[in-house]
Amino acid sequence: MGAKRGASAGRSATERPHRAREETGSVTPENAHDLDLLREMLLIRRFEERCVELYSAAAIRGFVHLYIGEEAVAVGVQQALAERDAVVSTYREHGHALARGVPADAVMAEMYGRVTGCSHGRGGSMHLFDAGRRFYGGNAIVGGGLPVAVGLALADRMRGRSGVTCCFFGDGAFAEGEFHESANLAALWELPVLFVCENNLYAMGTALAREHAQTDLAMRAASYGMAAWAVDGMDVHAVEKAARGAVASIRAGNGPHFLEARTYRFRAHSMYDPDRYRSKDEIEEWKRRDPVTLLTERMRAAGPLDESALEKLEREVAEEIDQAVHAAEQAPEEPAESLLRHVTGRNEEVPS
Repeated sequence: MGAKRGASAGRSATERPHRAREETGSVTPENAHDLDLLREMLLIRRFEERCVELYSAAAIRGFVHLYIGEEAVAVGVQQALAERDAVVSTYREHGHALARGVPADAVMAEMYGRVTGCSHGRGGSMHLFDAGRRFYGGNAIVGGGLPVAVGLALADRMRGRSGVTCCFFGDGAFAEGEFHESANLAALWELPVLFVCENNLYAMGTALAREHAQTDLAMRAASYGMAAWAVDGMDVHAVEKAARGAVASIRAGNGPHFLEARTYRFRAHSMYDPDRYRSKDEIEEWKRRDPVTLLTERMRAAGPLDESALEKLEREVAEEIDQAVHAAEQAPEEPAESLLRHVTGRNEEVPS
């Protein structure tokens, strides 16, 4: 599984080979697409759940921020993006990387700090990069990816490239100066940027209403003169539709767009977080809108998904993650004598 996924990486979810279509017989294109969406969300969910186990066993260390509950945002948005587009993420980026096509074994090896990781083991959980797939972080600083995204979009414009830059960030980053400066410049210069705010209602442990006097983030973003609207971030179909519309408009030369994906993280802010700032009842209420369950039930009602097909998807995902863990455990750590490699950008300055 890992090799197959790795071979297809570098393409958007819509350009990636559709294994679900190939393996489920004469299903309709619509049903097959839903199977692809479900598999991507299941991969992210099960990957994150395995990270919980590995972290608890001290196999992976450092800060780990899980994406459980928000899978529909990454998977839905990626459907609208092409290989030529760029993606800039946050420190909660495992799901973004996997949806983009970064192989699970490269992500897991990075979690382990091994040289086979996508950042050669130097970044860990918060700094996943894959320049070949135009996936530019993984940024540990809140809002740190926003100026990078504007710079990438400007570079594409200056070089005559037609790509869109998609920048994911949380509601906490909306309060940072980087967002407002980046939104202003992107709108002023009509840059091809898709701002995707993953509003999960909490900036670390601070509730949205305690941080923002006006909690309608899409309305506030629109004040910069860009198209902006909110979308149900727990519904992958709604996210995909919104993202496709936004990207099509950006490609048509209509400047930056803003999506506020209203979502929720089921786990604490990080593995260190005791999660005492919200009630268990609130968490359970949101879990009733689980994006994986929502799509699964929708597909069952429509008929293309039965228990055997779901079990097959789960088995494939489990095998891919098992292989990724095994590969990471077998991979070497970086030798001390090579620690000065990849430190500067000029090849002549990098020791051989």
